[in-house]
Amino acid sequence: MDDLWAAFRAAAALVTSANPDFLSIVGLSLRVTLQAVTVAAVVGMPLGALLAVTRFPGRGIVVVIFNALMGLPPVVAGLLVYLMLSRAGPLGPLGMLFTPGAMVVAQTVLVLPIVLSLTRQVVEGLWEEYADHLRSLGATKRQAVPTLLWDGRYALLTALLAGFGRASAEVGAVLIVGGNIAGLTRTMTTAISLETGKGNLPLALGLGVVLLGLTLVINAAAYAVGHAARRWAGA
Repeated sequence: MDDLWAAFRAAAALVTSANPDFLSIVGLSLRVTLQAVTVAAVVGMPLGALLAVTRFPGRGIVVVIFNALMGLPPVVAGLLVYLMLSRAGPLGPLGMLFTPGAMVVAQTVLVLPIVLSLTRQVVEGLWEEYADHLRSLGATKRQAVPTLLWDGRYALLTALLAGFGRASAEVGAVLIVGGNIAGLTRTMTTAISLETGKGNLPLALGLGVVLLGLTLVINAAAYAVGHAARRWAGA
C-alpha cells in the first residue's frame, strides 16, 4: 500500500514539476507512437480496404497471415528490424539503428497488421452492404475504396486506437532498436523497465500511472470527437 501511494506521489511530482527530462521522455513516446500509427494508417487502411473488396487465389492465406501478425511478439519484431538496420543489414547504410526513426519503424511493424486487419473486417461488411449500389453507379472496386473508408470512419477510429494502444505500451522492440539511450531514445515504457531494474519502484509506478493517464485522455478525446461527429452527421 505504501508503494502505491508513493507511485501516486511520484506521478504527481513528475507532472507538476515540469522536469525537462521527464517531458522529453513523454514527448518522445508520443511522437514515436503517433508517427508509427500515422504510417500504419496511411499504408494499412487502403491495403486493408483493397483486401476486403478483391478476390484472388490465396487471399484466404493472406488474411490468415495478417490476422496472425496482429499477435506478433514485440521482441521478434524488434529483432527483425534490428537485423534490417544493423551495419551488416540491407538498410544499414541509412544509419537509423538506435535512433527514434528505428523505433518508429519497429512500432509500425507491430501496428500495421492491426490497422490492416481491422480495416479489412470493417470494409468487408460495408462492401457486402453497398457493393450492388456502388456497381450500379459505375464505380470500380478501387474507386469504391475511398467511399467505403469514409463511410466506415467511426469504426476505423477504433482500429487506430487499438494500434495506438499497442504502440504506446510496447517496450521490447523499441528497447532492441532504440537502445534506451537517455535524452535520445528513452521512452516511457523503456524508462519504466529501467527504473524497475534499478529498484526504483515508486518512479517506475509513477511513470506507469502517467502513461495510463495519457492513454485514457487520448481515448476519451477520440470518443468525444467521434460522438460529436456522429451527432453532426445525424448518424
